[in-house]
Amino acid sequence: MLPLLPPPHFPNWRHPGLSVLVWALMFRVAHRLLQNLPVPKAVAVDDFRSWKWRNLSVSMVHSLLTGTWAVTCVIISPELATNIHSFYTAPAYMLICISSGYFVQDAGDIILTGHARGSWEFLIHHVLVLWCFLYSLYSHLYVAGAVVALFVEVNSVTLHLRLMLKLASQQSSPLYQINKFLNLFTYIVFRLSAQFYLTYYIVQNYSWMDKGGYFLVTMTLMNTMILIYFYRLLRADFFPRSRALMEQNGTHNNVKKFLSE
Repeated sequence: MLPLLPPPHFPNWRHPGLSVLVWALMFRVAHRLLQNLPVPKAVAVDDFRSWKWRNLSVSMVHSLLTGTWAVTCVIISPELATNIHSFYTAPAYMLICISSGYFVQDAGDIILTGHARGSWEFLIHHVLVLWCFLYSLYSHLYVAGAVVALFVEVNSVTLHLRLMLKLASQQSSPLYQINKFLNLFTYIVFRLSAQFYLTYYIVQNYSWMDKGGYFLVTMTLMNTMILIYFYRLLRADFFPRSRALMEQNGTHNNVKKFLSE
């Protein structure tokens, strides 16, 4: 099946790299603006926590925007969920440009601020996502698949809120307790379900898919990462005794680790 050609009245579709860079700059501007907002005292007294708070604040903006956008795209154009290979719409394509810009900005923020070592899991994730997204933008294939993949950003809203509450030392607050159940629900419904649906689609259509081998390997790596983090999430929020025992035995150390439990 031949890829769809972009209409001539969408010049950024012919130069998606430029659009991605513009959106990366926009998210950097958002990063600067968010620095002017007040932060909790527990965050302000520590440089590493302050950086994580700023980084998560931009991530929250991205998740609120793209998660809502992705679900809306599929509701308006249900074929995005069934014709993952070839079908796409103008809003869907623009969504992938915007999200790619965020991942470029976030990877740059992690590396240039010297936090790459503690955030290597995020960097691996960003590289895998960017390769897939940029391939979609330039080939005009799998744009719908990228939109479905962005369903995970609905869960990222509760996931980021959870991490920000932990940074503010609010694990005992009612908001944290409510959010941990909402986070579990969205993790299963929007993150695990979206990832496994895309994996199923690739396995079922592997024989004729463009770059099928690469996407299958990528999805396998992504699935492994989200399952490991799901286990860590359950252990931290719902089985805290096992985590406490690990800390007593000296097997749990994430002082400068971004993707903490």
